Amino acid sequence: MNKATYVERIKQLRVEDGLSQAQLAKAVGISQSAIAVWELGARTPSADAIIKLAEYFGVTADYILGLSDDIN
Repeated sequence: MNKATYVERIKQLRVEDGLSQAQLAKAVGISQSAIAVWELGARTPSADAIIKLAEYFGVTADYILGLSDDIN
């Protein structure tokens, strides 16, 4: 079984919350273009960005990074 990647997890969490990239960007203080390139896999989010996303979605950084399937 393939592990999920940050590319899949960020988009999954955003879509499940019914957010556009722009809405998520505004909520966490990150540019919409940064979120777009992460979701395309063209760039890797910084540690600071991973933490902001984890706090916003109420999940662990390991979950976002695909290191764990345990959401909490």
